[in-house]
Amino acid sequence: MFIQTESTPNPATLKFLPGRTVLPYGTLEFRSKAEADASPLAQRLFDVPGVAAVFFGSDFIAVTKTDSEWQHIKPGVLGVIMEHFMTDAPVMAEEGHTQTDDEFYDEKDTETVELIKDLIETRVRPAVANDGGDITFRGFENGVVYLAMKGACSGCPSSTATLRHGIQNLLRHFVPEVIEVRPV
Repeated sequence: MFIQTESTPNPATLKFLPGRTVLPYGTLEFRSKAEADASPLAQRLFDVPGVAAVFFGSDFIAVTKTDSEWQHIKPGVLGVIMEHFMTDAPVMAEEGHTQTDDEFYDEKDTETVELIKDLIETRVRPAVANDGGDITFRGFENGVVYLAMKGACSGCPSSTATLRHGIQNLLRHFVPEVIEVRPV
């Protein structure tokens, strides 16, 4: 089994591509071993010294490190991922486990919110996934769009620029009601 690795805009996060489906639907982020109880793979990755967070995408795993060096962490992460997929163990202990984020917006803004969600889904999320992360709609209030950043995007030095210059400009262009974009 060959696992590709890619750097991300976040120097603390590497993207691992096992050449197989990781999650058939959605994304999941684990910020600690205690949060990872639903995933045997995430649990084992947290056993690697220096692993701070684990993010599952459709075909990749993004691992964020603590202050340790990648040269010390990467071999352990590769070993865990390889062993896991070679044994055909499930990524999740229970089927259908997803993280749900409550959304908030006024019902009168439903049409605007649907347009915002569509733009995020079709134009933003694919680009963010290429960088080892995910971004999801959380709310819309008084012209402000609230987005949750996960994986490599969470804590990335360029995430503010991505929000302000990329996503905000895109949404303002297509949705005049949008004034600003903020992370949650």
